[in-house]
Order: sequence, then structure tokens, then C-alpha cells
Amino acid sequence: MKVVIVGAGSVGSSIARELLSHKHEILLIDLKPEVIGRSGLRGAHWLVGDACELSTLQGAKVEEADVVVSATGDDKVNLVVSLLAKTEFGVGRTVGRVNNPKNDWMFNDSWGVDVAVNTPQLMTALVEEAVEIGDLVRLLTLQTGVASLVEFTVPHDSHVIGSTVGDIEWPDDSTLVAILRDHAPITPSRDDVIDGGDELFFVTTIAAEDELRALLSPDAADSSAQSEEEETPGGQVPSGAGAAAGGGDHGRTENGSARHSDAATGNGSAASADTARSGTTQDSRQARQSSLEDDGFDG
Repeated sequence: MKVVIVGAGSVGSSIARELLSHKHEILLIDLKPEVIGRSGLRGAHWLVGDACELSTLQGAKVEEADVVVSATGDDKVNLVVSLLAKTEFGVGRTVGRVNNPKNDWMFNDSWGVDVAVNTPQLMTALVEEAVEIGDLVRLLTLQTGVASLVEFTVPHDSHVIGSTVGDIEWPDDSTLVAILRDHAPITPSRDDVIDGGDELFFVTTIAAEDELRALLSPDAADSSAQSEEEETPGGQVPSGAGAAAGGGDHGRTENGSARHSDAATGNGSAASADTARSGTTQDSRQARQSSLEDDGFDG
């Protein structure tokens, strides 16, 4: 990869040294010729000149570069170099150093900056990442402010502990890209269970950060529990139980009616039996009387 670095000060030289160790082709541009001797960079190419001039950038063949890094101590220079590299030479990726945090808002695609490196902001994020537990921390802004890399350290009393990655409905524009557990990175899968102390790393859009923060906050668990209670109010008889109770009453009514009917039927049967017995007794008496009359007995 060919990288053009504008500004060979301490920051630019450090970047060049790291990239050279990774076997990249480096060209440094600086106004001061003396920096070449004291930089101690072996293998780097040099160009002395003003990078804000088109002729200097043309001489450096910036159009052949994969990345242009503007690392001077002057924000105006860094903005101009990024804009020229992007608009005049069509460089695929530009990185701009932000010296004054007040100028951070200018380092965007309007000025041709793909990635803005704000040292105070980066240091603040690293400090927060080390001490903030249970809060979402933005570590890096990507794609000219459209996306970001954020980190969340899971508290030991978090409601997401015990859930698998696949169980949680993450926001549409947020992707869990890594889990750091016991100082070892894990590539997350749907079956991985989240544990207390895990550091979760997400690539997310800036707009989706608030949704992600709300999802991971303790208030999300309270809202979920309250919603479940509202769906099944205390003291309400479930419909199935009501139906069963109604069925029982209906059954008792039917049984009662049946018993009443049986009782009525039983009474009728008993009356019929009594009538039959009475008729039989009367017939027997008449038969005996006729027999006595035949014998000449007059009663």
C-alpha cells in the first residue's frame, strides 16, 4: 500500500515508522529539509515542498496513493491537503489530524476528510472505556461521521447476563463485532452467552447509538418487567379458568335438574306402585266377599 504523509513532525514520523515496519511504501512531504536527517526513517521517500500547492502534490503523484495522511500541526493545512487529495486527485481514503478540538466539526466529507483523528477525543474515549462500566463509550468515528466503533462493559448485575447473542434484538444499524472476555477476543456467534464483565464492541451508525444505549441500560429491564405485568394484571381470572368455572356451574345446574327429574320420576313411580297395591287389595276383598256370599254368609 502506498501512503503519502504530509508533515514529518513527531506525529507524522511516528505514523511513517509504524507503516514502514508493516512493509508499506511511504512518501513524506514537509516544508523543512532538515527533518529528513533527524527523522531516522529508513526506507521512506521524501519530498520537500508545500503540500497546499497543487504542483507539490502533482510531483508526489498523489493520485497513485491509496491513503493520504495530513498530520501537520496546522488544522488549516490538514483540511486543504485533504480537500485537494480527494477532489483533485481522487484519493480513495484521507486521514486528517485534528489539533484543536474546536475545529473537529470541519473535518468531514465536505472538506474531503474520511477519518478525523482527534487526539484529545480519542484519549477521553480510552479513559472512559477503562473506567465506565454499564455505559456505551464511543471509541472511534468511521466513514466521515456516519458510523462509529463503540464499547460496552457488561455490569455484573446487568439484565443481559445469561442471554445469548441471538436472543437479543439488536438495533437494525448496530452489529456486535467482538467480545473481549478475560483479555481474549471472541468472534461472537448467535449461541454465545453474555457474561458479567464482558466487553462488547459494536460497529453502529451514530443515529443508532441511542437505541443501543437504551437497550443495554438497566431501565430497559424495568420497562420490560412493567410491560409484562400490564399484560397480565394481578387478580384477573384467566379466560380458561372462567370457562372452567362456568362449565362447573352449568354442570351443577344440569345435575340438579337431573336429580330433580329423577326425584319427580321416582315419586311418580312410587305413586303408581301404591295405586297398584291398593287396587290389588280391593280386588282380593271383593273376591273373598263373593266367596262368602256363595257360602250363604251375609255380612
